[in-house]
Amino acid sequence: MRMNTINVPKGKNVYFTSDHHFGAPTKAASKPREERFIAWLDRIKQDADVLFILGDLFDFWFEYKYVIPKGFTRVLGKLAELSDQGIEIHFFVGNHDLWMQGYFEEELNIKVYHNTEEFKINDMVFFIGHGDGLGPHDKGYKRLKKVFKNSFFNWLYRWLHPDIGVRFAQYLSLKNKLISGDEDAKFLGNDDEWLVQYAQRKLKDKHFDYFVFGHRHLPLEIQLNPKSKYVNLGDWITHFTYGVFNGKELLLKKLEI
Repeated sequence: MRMNTINVPKGKNVYFTSDHHFGAPTKAASKPREERFIAWLDRIKQDADVLFILGDLFDFWFEYKYVIPKGFTRVLGKLAELSDQGIEIHFFVGNHDLWMQGYFEEELNIKVYHNTEEFKINDMVFFIGHGDGLGPHDKGYKRLKKVFKNSFFNWLYRWLHPDIGVRFAQYLSLKNKLISGDEDAKFLGNDDEWLVQYAQRKLKDKHFDYFVFGHRHLPLEIQLNPKSKYVNLGDWITHFTYGVFNGKELLLKKLEI
């Protein structure tokens, strides 16, 4: 895996956020959370050099060839504003918005990743991803994810009219939990957290200062060894937590109301 390098100027920060699930459970219920997120983006743009969004920004996102899901105009507009301002934005697709096919790159100048990535930020080495499908957990979802990512399945789905395709996927997401992966958002203990187990295995081959994931909907900071830490960013549904790397250390913070 190649190493991405980011050099953060003195006085600037790198921000991490994940699992907003905008659009759920309804557009009306989602709107106040979207407004809080936009206000937060307005606040951090003063000192942000880089922004990482680690997936599930939307509760559902599927890009047809000429169509994207309706809504989220203010969120997308604010991200475009930050990007135009020179803030580098990296987006890791989650299990709710993995069907990204170029819109973010072309329209918002946001880098999109479909797999985990390694970053060297100043002198610290980060292992970053959404977190779904990693570790010894949820084999049923892993099989289902292969279907979701299959090019033939995507081709078939595109033949559905967007009004049908989007509505059907939203139903699955909210009712059947087939693509949510968040119904068991409870702490399992340091030894049983499957992303912690995954990180521990990675450390056997290579050192990382930080493992940063979303997906679990739990704000977690777990010391893996004296020089390596696992951080889960929580969510913007109940916790409203995010990460800040100040050039020396990664801190997990809660949004101030």
